Amino acid sequence: MIQFNIPPYTGREMDYIKEAIEKRKICGDGEFTKRCNQWIEKQSGTTKALLTTSCTHATEMAAILCGIQPGDEVIMPSYTFVSTADAFVLRGAKAVFVDIRPDTLNIDEKLIENAVTEKTKAIVPVHYAGISCEMDTIMDIARKYNLKVVEDAAQGVMSYYKGQALGTIGDFGCLSFHETKNLSMGEGGALLIKDQDMIEKAEIVREKGTNRSKFFRGQIDKYTWIDAGSSYLPSELNAAYLWAQMEMAKDIYDDRMSSWNAYYEGFRDLRDKGILEIPVVPESCVHNAHMFYIKVSDLEERTKMIDYLKAHDVNAVFHYIPLHTAPAGVKYGEFRGEDRYTTKESERLIRLPLYYGLGKDVEKVIDAVRKFYD
Repeated sequence: MIQFNIPPYTGREMDYIKEAIEKRKICGDGEFTKRCNQWIEKQSGTTKALLTTSCTHATEMAAILCGIQPGDEVIMPSYTFVSTADAFVLRGAKAVFVDIRPDTLNIDEKLIENAVTEKTKAIVPVHYAGISCEMDTIMDIARKYNLKVVEDAAQGVMSYYKGQALGTIGDFGCLSFHETKNLSMGEGGALLIKDQDMIEKAEIVREKGTNRSKFFRGQIDKYTWIDAGSSYLPSELNAAYLWAQMEMAKDIYDDRMSSWNAYYEGFRDLRDKGILEIPVVPESCVHNAHMFYIKVSDLEERTKMIDYLKAHDVNAVFHYIPLHTAPAGVKYGEFRGEDRYTTKESERLIRLPLYYGLGKDVEKVIDAVRKFYD
């Protein structure tokens, strides 16, 4: 069976975990955490990066730093993972869902302004499959209405929009290093901060509401409880695992891109004949080969395709169930405008296996999909 995902592993992970243990420093913000933060800052150009226990927690931190309060509204797509909404719902906000574009499956930037009210406090663009939303338009709307922008760049590490790394364009960016992502620490994420003035507050929130980070830098002789916060620091063992992949990030990127390109070329003729659809990458975007999906005609065909592939030893999966159709989405959110594409596109999409080391198995997947249509 060709698995849908196999977490990345480079061979140095255990060496670094052992090194962290031998240094007797396995809690947060040790040497490996610092290396990971610095790698993100150098790679992305963000003002500050803070490794977190998950992308969910990075988004929660962003919601706190944006000052989200009960009764506020936050605009986002419905076609996303639950964490995008959860982070703001936990602060008492309403998730306001708008429709997606049928080409990239990202939030339709042309529909955002119509969803803005006096209660709107933030926009959360989700860069689906590591392909950027139309950020110029989104940032223009944010400036016009004085809104915060939190980029859900969970899938966007090493992706760019007009030369800017995803997660560095809005006020805050949130990355994921979950085991299904290009670079992984099992569970983990990072918060990217644009405004220098927000760094100290972010460190306090991340360190249980204390100024412990300043203490460790020798800026104060003792630390104390400063504000409300929580524990968003990952273990040094997780960071050590991640560092082994950051060292080889270019190799991982190239390997995944080779598989992505093979899929693209393998299905190009089926796309041209109108048999299926494949990802669209706008000229303004440089993606990271996070995901390759195909879109079939409807839900019935998708079900048949997934069953057929499974019977031929290929584990392919569908993706998000639109949040506005979920019980919590009804309770905590509202779809504003018409659902022309969100539900329709979600029912047609199939994610194909894509991971570091997929190698020649990509040809077997291509062959299985083509034989389904034969």
